[in-house]
Amino acid sequence: METERRESLLHKDRSYVWHPFTQMKEYADRDHVLIERAEGMYVYDAEGRRYYDTVSSWWCNLHGHGHPRIKAAIAEQLDQFDHIMFSGLTHAPGIELAEKLVQLSPEGLNKVFYSDNGSTAVEVAIKMSFQYWQQIGRPSKTKFVYLEGSYHGDTLGAVSVGGVPLYHSLFKPLLFHAHRVPAPDMRTARISGPIGEREVAEAALAPVRELFEREGDTLAGILVEPMLMGAGGMIMTPAAYMQGLRELCSAYDVHLIADEVATGFGRTGKMFACEHAGVSPDIMCLSKGLTAGIMPLAATLCRDSIYTAFYDDYAAQKTFFHGHSFTGNPVACAVALASLRLFEEEHTLERAQDTIAALSSAMRGIAELPHVANVRQLGFVAAFDLYEDVEHRKPFAPEQRIGAQMYEAGFEDGLILRPLGDTLYFWLPLCATPDDVHDIAARTIRVLHRVLLLQAPACLE
Repeated sequence: METERRESLLHKDRSYVWHPFTQMKEYADRDHVLIERAEGMYVYDAEGRRYYDTVSSWWCNLHGHGHPRIKAAIAEQLDQFDHIMFSGLTHAPGIELAEKLVQLSPEGLNKVFYSDNGSTAVEVAIKMSFQYWQQIGRPSKTKFVYLEGSYHGDTLGAVSVGGVPLYHSLFKPLLFHAHRVPAPDMRTARISGPIGEREVAEAALAPVRELFEREGDTLAGILVEPMLMGAGGMIMTPAAYMQGLRELCSAYDVHLIADEVATGFGRTGKMFACEHAGVSPDIMCLSKGLTAGIMPLAATLCRDSIYTAFYDDYAAQKTFFHGHSFTGNPVACAVALASLRLFEEEHTLERAQDTIAALSSAMRGIAELPHVANVRQLGFVAAFDLYEDVEHRKPFAPEQRIGAQMYEAGFEDGLILRPLGDTLYFWLPLCATPDDVHDIAARTIRVLHRVLLLQAPACLE
């Protein structure tokens, strides 16, 4: 990009744009990285520098940027028509995508309600669950349960069931009340293997069981990010916990609502994270990878029994009065169908296993570095925490902002390393190869040495 245009755009960016999750004052005297193009694993800035998109553009991108089949699907659909409302009208991409999602999703999820992003998929789930209980004659079931450290989006309903204080606490006066329970965090496990996982799961299930026993008649649903809690710190949870939740929800008539907005569509090594536990939720929320991370689209899937509670004569006023202007956008649906066809035709999940193994190997190398602890991985997602003193789990002082330093230093090595505090993670697209993984790990190690040498030279000499 020509220098004059680049500088003009960046000036306008500082003048007019308010970026998400960003303290804009920090960019008063410096610029955001201006991206000009993207291809495969890489994004390129306006000066021609190339970066690995190690976070899949906020956990969205699946098959790499600019996949020709995805681009062709957009063009083909636009040649037919662009957007139509999805109430009273319907279209082939929306119908065929719903059929495909029902076929791929855990057993029993037979109805698909479209929206346009992860937060709204969760809002749909909350309202759907609430209205269901009202309409089957159990009006006391109005409360929801969420996990400490969970994140389900930024609309007020989603924030009400969010457990990350940094993001959510300020808005408490605006929120509805929900019950918070501890999360099963495998970082606390002292015994490795299945025994340790069962212990962690049971310790976290105990307060859920107690809550269900005490308040079950008032509880509509519990929201959970299956196997992997993202924004709370890349917390990986045992399959036994999901299995235990399924049993408790069935026993106490509480909806199990699985937020697979981030974990769906192969990111964990299976199509949906629920598959690791072999459980089927009552409601499942999807977005991000639904369209391979290319266009806004979301879906909330539910069981027939829930759908049936809304199915009646209009005069009964049981209609689900919820919708969005871009519900079931046909271009987005066509892209989602193209993405799911790629899974079949390119055997994406089968090919992914070599990359998953390479990531596991790379993380073992990172685990040997000073200041690194709690190395963990599930499929294409891996994370580790940085401490000043690993043995005693003493964190770096907040003002040092080690994670932020890693982010800035990563650009010098061609990496987008967006941290969660002092937790570093990879959220790789499914197109990543073993060679990509080894290169990313080597670059990350260089960045770790460069940043941590500034803080503790004796440890890394």
